[in-house]
Amino acid sequence: MKILLELVRIIIIFTFFGVLGATIIGNTYIRFGIYENYSLSGGIAILLLLFVLYRNKWQFSGWYKGKGREKLSKTVSWTLVLVSFVLIISPLILSSLFN
Repeated sequence: MKILLELVRIIIIFTFFGVLGATIIGNTYIRFGIYENYSLSGGIAILLLLFVLYRNKWQFSGWYKGKGREKLSKTVSWTLVLVSFVLIISPLILSSLFN
């Protein structure tokens, strides 16, 4: 039962913060006129950031207390955050280069 509750919690967290992040990034992209072409890049970046947050912080405050509950290494965390940042910024740069 605890695994099912944790799964529901994960879905709610990712949905809420995913929609919030997509709204913020989407509004930024629309302001620059590039939303239609590069919105997938921002979505992937949001999911990567949420994954890092969940694995390093949120999984320790949930119902599941079983095996496999460990933080990502600092190298992996920083790499994923850097990739997310590049994915968020790259549409702004690419749209200015191709227009």
